[in-house]
Amino acid sequence: MKQVLMLILVVMVIGNWGGGATFAALGPSGLDVDNLPELEVKSSSAGGKLLFSDSPEMVEHDGILYQDMVAGKVRLFFYHVNASSDVKKMAVLLENKGKKTVYVTVSQASLGGPGYNWMAVGKEAQTQYFSENKSASYQINIPPGGVKQLAAGIESMMMPNMLINGIYDFSVDGPINVKVVMLPVNEDSVNFSKTLKVLPADQCHLRGTFEGANREISPLDDYDPVHDGAIGITLADNRVDAYLQGFDATDGSEVVNYGNYGVVYQVLLPSKKGSRIACYLVPIGGHYAGAIKINHPAVYWSPLAIPRDRLYFGSNKQQDFAFLGTFESGDPLSFTFSPPGGSNLPVKIIVAPQ
Repeated sequence: MKQVLMLILVVMVIGNWGGGATFAALGPSGLDVDNLPELEVKSSSAGGKLLFSDSPEMVEHDGILYQDMVAGKVRLFFYHVNASSDVKKMAVLLENKGKKTVYVTVSQASLGGPGYNWMAVGKEAQTQYFSENKSASYQINIPPGGVKQLAAGIESMMMPNMLINGIYDFSVDGPINVKVVMLPVNEDSVNFSKTLKVLPADQCHLRGTFEGANREISPLDDYDPVHDGAIGITLADNRVDAYLQGFDATDGSEVVNYGNYGVVYQVLLPSKKGSRIACYLVPIGGHYAGAIKINHPAVYWSPLAIPRDRLYFGSNKQQDFAFLGTFESGDPLSFTFSPPGGSNLPVKIIVAPQ
């Protein structure tokens, strides 16, 4: 009797998540994730410039990790480990080399770490980013010839083997040089940075400037749960969903953002009325720890940690999944997704009728 009551309680609890999820939360059992039909979608750039600083990822010496001149809407994504034997700190400096004051408006600021658990740092940074604390926005005014920090909080003490991961969205009304640096913890970042040289990229060369920091994914036709059945939407695989191509402003080389780190996706899912639908996120590239934002009138649990019950998952793509909820088909529904630092790509959003 106790077991029966416990089962009823579990079903009731799960049923309240997403408005009647029932056993949908137990997983997309029986689905062949690798061979699931792909929903036909179109991909379009929603603009924005991405500065990506992840090379060298393991920073052994003081130096400039990445820099470029930018203006307009910018996202900076940096991901670096103190691989030296000394205590260090990171800094992001904004340099106005022009003759007019430049105004920088930071709309979103997210910082993970410094920390020793690299997957936890990446998950922390992305969860903060999707929380969208608009009250935390601020403005920086940089006079001609001036240099200012993007955020003082970035300059935290980094012990050896600590990782820091930042995601910052800002707009600039004039050209500025954005400089990401590693330096001794006791040095003044503005003065010391004048002595630093650009460090060479590592073998992966994951740094550069890319157009298309924001991407919209939308189906060619509304999803029909009655006729389409279970489908997948693959993200960041460079086959269905292409990687960004750009250039390394420090040496002029052409580069690829393997994994589309720093790209923010709006995945639209218009659907025809017919039945309820269940949605999942499945990591198909390996270990994964991040977050996702669910955009639906009845959703109150967003952003959702991926996964919710542990730090990371992804060792078994037929069993590891994140339940995103069940929804009435025909309701407005979309997901805000971005590849988290430290995680493996690609991923697949699965949609199935209930």
